[in-house]
Parts: sequence; C-alpha cells; structure tokens
Amino acid sequence: MRTSRWIGLFLVIVAGVGLLAADSLRSRTTAAEQAPASAAASKFQPVDDSMHEFMEYQFQPTYLRLKAAMAKPPTDRAGWKPIKADSMILAEGGNLLLIRTPAKGGAEWNKWSIAVRTRGGQLYRAAKKQDYPSAQTHYRAMLTSCNACHKAFAKGKHQLKP
Repeated sequence: MRTSRWIGLFLVIVAGVGLLAADSLRSRTTAAEQAPASAAASKFQPVDDSMHEFMEYQFQPTYLRLKAAMAKPPTDRAGWKPIKADSMILAEGGNLLLIRTPAKGGAEWNKWSIAVRTRGGQLYRAAKKQDYPSAQTHYRAMLTSCNACHKAFAKGKHQLKP
C-alpha cells in the first residue's frame, strides 16, 4: 500500500513537470512566432511600389483636408486640431518619401522630401501655437516644395493650390 502511494505521488510529480515543460515550450514558440523571421522582414517594404498610388492615398486626402482647414482662421481648439493632425501627417510623409528615394534624381528628390518634412513641421508648430498668419506662411511654403517636386518628377502635373 505504501509503495503504491509513492508511485502515485511520483506519477503526479512527473505529470506536473511535464505540463510545466509543455507550457514553457508553448510560450517560447509563441514569442518566436511573434518575432520577425529575419532582419530583412524588419526593413522598409512598401505596401505598393507605385508612387502614384502612394501619393494618391497617403498625401492627397491629407492635403485636401488641410486645404479646407486652412481656408479660414480657426476660432477654437477644435478648429486647430485638423491642421495640427494633417500637418504632422504631411511632415512625417516627408520621411516616407526619403525612404522611397528613386535611383534617378535621388539628390533632388531628397531635397524636396526634406523640405516637405521641414515645412510641414513648421506648420505643425505654428498650429500648436494657434498662430494663423505663421501657419499660412508655412502652409504655402510646404505647397511650394510639393509643387517643385511635382514639377521635377511628375512633369509639372498635380500642382497644389492653397
């Protein structure tokens, strides 16, 4: 009788250790599955290689919202919010443009991408201060940079208006 108790206790301990080991293995597998498969997986990969698609869906809707928001001076914080949001999106879009530098004309592309990032950032900071005259100045300067790039890379098409 005593021996069967020890055997039973031993089997319970072995089963417990087995369950703990299986749970630990499952946790490690889950963590490994969540990690990138390789360093290459964590590098920039465009969703769509088409620059036209990128511009149409990343920049155009943001520009159109910002154009409407900048049409007249905001009267309250709620009026400044879309200006801040869209100017930040466009400024950060300049960073996205930098990682899409074309093989031909890369230096000029980067110049205009940095200008969009800089002007968009200036517009964002003016909007944070609720300074409409300064915001207008930076908004127009950003559009000038966009248009210069469109002139160089889109044969002058897609000129933006404030």
